[in-house]
Amino acid sequence: MSSVVKLVPSRTAFFVCDIQERFRTAIHAYPSVIATAEKMVKGAALLNVPVVVTEQNPKALGATVPLPLGALGNGLHPEWSPLAKTKFSMVLPEVEKSLREWKTESVVLFGIESHVCVLQTALDLLERNIAVHILADGVSSCNHDEVGVALARLRASGAQITTSESVLFQLMGASCGPLSTGSRY
Repeated sequence: MSSVVKLVPSRTAFFVCDIQERFRTAIHAYPSVIATAEKMVKGAALLNVPVVVTEQNPKALGATVPLPLGALGNGLHPEWSPLAKTKFSMVLPEVEKSLREWKTESVVLFGIESHVCVLQTALDLLERNIAVHILADGVSSCNHDEVGVALARLRASGAQITTSESVLFQLMGASCGPLSTGSRY
């Protein structure tokens, strides 16, 4: 029997993995991935959930697509983020330090590519006993067939496969919360 893995805003962080301009024409369903990322960043601002953003080799692959990161309050978006990286995983020393400072127990992960950077980030987090929630509607790859295989491997490795709506409503907890119908992301 698997354990129950609930999300709690004060112990959760959102990870935006390598959603960069250069990938606009290469990634399957990229506009949907971007829309999910925008929704999640807006939700993070309303729920006071910290956000980490990385860029894979930005000199070659360009900057992160425009996201509403300015809406995040003080302490919810590290000064070094977006963090340039060449390692596929987002789990770098700066990120690990922030996770410890925030007392993070769960990470909600979305971005690209599902079978490379998202997968390696999730495995590194799971190895550190951090619960990982992958947004099925927030990940993709150049080759669409890679997505299902990556999600199956992630699930088998212990990650929770979920959706952006499910995560936001779980974090909100009640219909009178900050994401209620009147202020929906």
